[in-house]
Amino acid sequence: MSSGTKDAQARKLRGGMGSAFDMRAVFRAEYSYVRRSLERLGVRTRDADDLCQEVFLRVHEKQNEYDPARALRPWLFAFAFRVASNYRRLARHRVEREIAVEPAGTVPDPEAATAAAEEKRLLLEALDALDLDRRAVVVMHDLDGQDAPTIAASLEIPLNTVYSRIREGRKDLLAEVRRRRGGRS
Repeated sequence: MSSGTKDAQARKLRGGMGSAFDMRAVFRAEYSYVRRSLERLGVRTRDADDLCQEVFLRVHEKQNEYDPARALRPWLFAFAFRVASNYRRLARHRVEREIAVEPAGTVPDPEAATAAAEEKRLLLEALDALDLDRRAVVVMHDLDGQDAPTIAASLEIPLNTVYSRIREGRKDLLAEVRRRRGGRS
């Protein structure tokens, strides 16, 4: 992200009021990103809204710690990661995993919609088989497009650990996809 983009983002979050963090603007702008991140981290669709609220409550509590020189989304992802981690530790959530799929109306061709939904379901199920630490790094890097240094700073882990988790997470994800497809690529 360029420094001009970061400056514009910081002004937006501060609501043009100098030093105040505009929580409403952050919530409106990033709610769908946080919700999608929670689902990618294994939160059931029916629980995602409640946990999204929890993420934003935690963000509100820590808003004074946000450094506008850093990108907002990786900072929010770190909150989502911690909330999803706590959620997944609860035994009641281990029994059933619901896979979120976009409505078929988003793709005009019903066959293409079905194939896309199946691919998404397969990916989310394969992601669900990954260790949460690897899953978080793979989601941030490969799905959200964050670079490794940003991931390391957001999750407060060493940079080499990020690279290792990306490599191992991809390997595990590919193996899981192949296993679920019956050995086909």
